[in-house]
Amino acid sequence: QVQLVESGGGLVRPGESLRLSCITSGITFRAYWMYWVRRVPGKRLEWVSSINPGGTTEEYADSVKGRFTISRDNSRNQVYLEMRNLEPSDTAVYYCSTDQDTIMSQGIQVTVSP
Repeated sequence: QVQLVESGGGLVRPGESLRLSCITSGITFRAYWMYWVRRVPGKRLEWVSSINPGGTTEEYADSVKGRFTISRDNSRNQVYLEMRNLEPSDTAVYYCSTDQDTIMSQGIQVTVSP
């Protein structure tokens, strides 16, 4: 049974930071590209970041480039998203996934508000 569980979200002020974690089970984690995507109610799912199986290639949406950092620990079956200098436009439910177009988990709310 595939399970992905995110943690680390919350309410922060603009300019602050958060670190999201995603622990996975039921998959051969080290074989998968991993993705972070986000969704704002009423809007389309937005790809945020990707990382290759070996952790040597990272990709970012222009909206988060320079502020977010994706990483992974294949020994722990976990992927992370370090988010710095958060902006109100980053407010969304964040999901980790093995497919950038598919939600596979409950997600975690991130709210950035003064």
